[in-house]
Amino acid sequence: MPAQPSGVFVTGTGTGVGKTVVAAVIARTLAADGRRVAVFKPAVTGLDELSSGQLPDHELLRLAAGSGQSDEEIAPYRYGPPASPHLAAAMAGEQIEPERLRAAAAAAAASADFLVCEGVGGLLVPLAPGYLVRDLAADLGQPLAIAAAPGLGTINHTLLTIEAARAVGLEVTAVVLTPWPPHPTEIEESNRETIAALGEVPVQTLPHLDLAAPASWPALRA
Repeated sequence: MPAQPSGVFVTGTGTGVGKTVVAAVIARTLAADGRRVAVFKPAVTGLDELSSGQLPDHELLRLAAGSGQSDEEIAPYRYGPPASPHLAAAMAGEQIEPERLRAAAAAAAASADFLVCEGVGGLLVPLAPGYLVRDLAADLGQPLAIAAAPGLGTINHTLLTIEAARAVGLEVTAVVLTPWPPHPTEIEESNRETIAALGEVPVQTLPHLDLAAPASWPALRA
């Protein structure tokens, strides 16, 4: 595959921990710095369950980056059911093809200075039989930013994700705890300090964001 530009692969400790928010804020920050940003997500699922006015992940990423990419260019596989991508694909009578993902990521990055990729679920979620999100991250060769919840249980989930990444040689550049409350509890503060110490990784935070107002988002670089 052609060499990629500078980039980051945003993964998470699981589903619903803020991966899209973290990826969007990184993309928005870079675009505000004057960088040409491309965004990519291998598969989007759960489109059938979006609430009224809620943007699907690929549309939020495009908005954040100020990108002119099409839905197909950002997310080559898109499914209605809220399921793991390998299952959502099977339910649609198809299978996600790793080579198509690699080619789509390269194409998305072709005219960009920076590529922001967002995974699906966690690192060990299968995109196809025998091909995990972690495999795609390794194929793209990008460092990881890990989105995680700030509350109870996040130490174990986050350190397991860091360990799974480093086991295959992936670099972890940051953990981002979100949504970080305006008045964090002792547990949340301890979680941040403990993950940083045991994971040997910078830990950043993001507050709850108004996703309809990107101009109000804080900067985030990972």
